[in-house]
Amino acid sequence: MSNFYNEMYQHDGAVRPHYREYANWLKNIPNHHLESRRAEADTLFRRLGITFAVYGEEEGTERLIPFDIVPRILPAKEWADLAAGLRQRVKALNAFLTDIYHDQNILKAGIIPPEYVLTNNQYRPEMQGIDVPNNIYTHIAGIDIVRAGEGEFYVLEDNARVPSGVSYMLEDRKVMMRLFPELFNRYAVAPVEHYPDLLLDTLRSVAPQGVNSPTVVLLTPGAHNSAYFEHAFLAQQMGIELVEGRDLVVRDGFVFMRTTQGLRRVDVIYRRLDDDFLDPLVFRPDSMLGVPGLLSAYRAGKVTLTNAVGTGVADDKSIYPFVPDMIQFYLGEKPLLNNVPTYQLRKPDDLAYVLAHLEELVVKEVHGSGGYGMLIGPASTKEQLEMFRKKILANPSNYIAQPTLALSNCPTLVDSGIAPRHLDLRPFVLTGSEIRFVPGGLTRVALQKDSLVVNSSQGGGTKDTWILEGESVC
Repeated sequence: MSNFYNEMYQHDGAVRPHYREYANWLKNIPNHHLESRRAEADTLFRRLGITFAVYGEEEGTERLIPFDIVPRILPAKEWADLAAGLRQRVKALNAFLTDIYHDQNILKAGIIPPEYVLTNNQYRPEMQGIDVPNNIYTHIAGIDIVRAGEGEFYVLEDNARVPSGVSYMLEDRKVMMRLFPELFNRYAVAPVEHYPDLLLDTLRSVAPQGVNSPTVVLLTPGAHNSAYFEHAFLAQQMGIELVEGRDLVVRDGFVFMRTTQGLRRVDVIYRRLDDDFLDPLVFRPDSMLGVPGLLSAYRAGKVTLTNAVGTGVADDKSIYPFVPDMIQFYLGEKPLLNNVPTYQLRKPDDLAYVLAHLEELVVKEVHGSGGYGMLIGPASTKEQLEMFRKKILANPSNYIAQPTLALSNCPTLVDSGIAPRHLDLRPFVLTGSEIRFVPGGLTRVALQKDSLVVNSSQGGGTKDTWILEGESVC
């Protein structure tokens, strides 16, 4: 066996207890049967239009997201531990956002250098002093979790702006239940299909004060966005209107939606576009995607935006190393989930170490996402290392570095048969009147042998995530 933690097999080759029933089923299934089921899954996803943009591909920007039919299974106890850590982390992130846009106590205490926040590209001074409902800024958070060599979990990054992927989690489950109903008779798998109900409840719970029956809409950049399928899917599942900026107008300080019956007031906007494009009167004047005057209505408390404006500073990679300190500072608790050890290249000692060990480390842009703008040292050529070295020296504060983690792997159906592939997990945490989530999340899998990049935008695929029901399941 390899040095990587395998989700299904122990180091001695024995099947882990929670996978035994599946392993027994798998060894009795002919390969051609699995291949036919995989082809059927591809057909189903193609019919649904589940695609994602893969930038840089010559044949086009849209492709089918690969779906792997071997599930990722976690026992109830492991999920319960993860769930407690997720609650704690998201609570601290919201406390941090409330603080930096109000009293800035964590900056005054010297826990985080003020320039890390106040000069951050994602910090929005327009939000300073603005109260948001229930002091909640990141209503929908996607926390990326990885498992390392001995089976321990780490938070790889926090997605506090407009995390995507939950529609794939829901569709993966539907397809698995359709293709393999016999497996769901063998396992008590915790359900995920109620996520749209939880999401709508969360959105309604943060409506402006005094609004008892809020109108909720989902604001999309439009059909050309890489995650448009998800926008349309979630709006349909929640039974709310999917709107673009041109469908909304600000009148007398309130936001209205244009309908065939006239204007209808909107109370909560689940926005799936970045801050820069929300309001051309405040942010990018050339944006045609937003709503002129939206920020003034928002600042006046006449409409709620989810996630709030300015949440990006909480998931910036230069702020990530301080999340354990946030947990201690705001909650008085020790972190239940650890960060990956991180070098901050704006620090001279960290910079010197990273430059001397570049071939051993993973280097990331602090504002990067989707697997772009990153170097995986052990998998890079000398030319790539030198090119990245020049980028770092030109702007050290734009980068962080981390050890190359031995990401866990899981059996995956690839062209050559069943083989191990590396993966991560993105649970989706909802914060409204309370913190809630469905058991599990989106498991992303790197389909290339030995690849550690799982992002869909970089050619990764997805798996259904099974949390086994039990007393500890949330």
